[in-house]
Amino acid sequence: MSTVIKVGGSLARNGQLKPCLSVLAQCYPGNMIIVPGGGDFADTVRKAQLQWGFDDRSGHEMAILAMQQMAVLIKSLQPQWLLVSRTDQIEPDAGVTIWSPQITELDRAGIPASWQVTSDSLSAWLAGVIAADELLLLKSTPIQPDLELDVLQQQGVVDQAFHNFLKPGCQLDIVYYQELLARDSQSLIGT
Repeated sequence: MSTVIKVGGSLARNGQLKPCLSVLAQCYPGNMIIVPGGGDFADTVRKAQLQWGFDDRSGHEMAILAMQQMAVLIKSLQPQWLLVSRTDQIEPDAGVTIWSPQITELDRAGIPASWQVTSDSLSAWLAGVIAADELLLLKSTPIQPDLELDVLQQQGVVDQAFHNFLKPGCQLDIVYYQELLARDSQSLIGT
């Protein structure tokens, strides 16, 4: 069983990144692929775009670089995890892998260069590419249970393009980080 886990970059901002990664390592000892959010690095790109007025294509490329920076940060906190830059480097049963997306691969896949496509959509896209069984989005804001995907998009819990990338058959779980930290490793498996 493979699980793609998008780790929100805002967890670095609120100081919860390291404890969340530790819990994930305990709860998903098998094939887990981490997709980093852009966090403060991506927020800096958004601010720079407002200041300088560069186009969305440039913003998209810079936001991917922000995800790459977060991937390096995660790798530094979990040095035993494997860091890869291409989807074809993700191997079944490789343990925990951190995906550092590359703009050239995303371009070849036709991923739009838009702020409507964030690390949420990219994690859904990756889950489809590798035929993951589960996609878990780890968020820094509480999520009301049992909301439909369109409502989650309207509330900004997931990005506007997310529904275009989520493949049928992939179990989606959106988890507030405090819920993750409150669970023990046995109760998280199979949620």
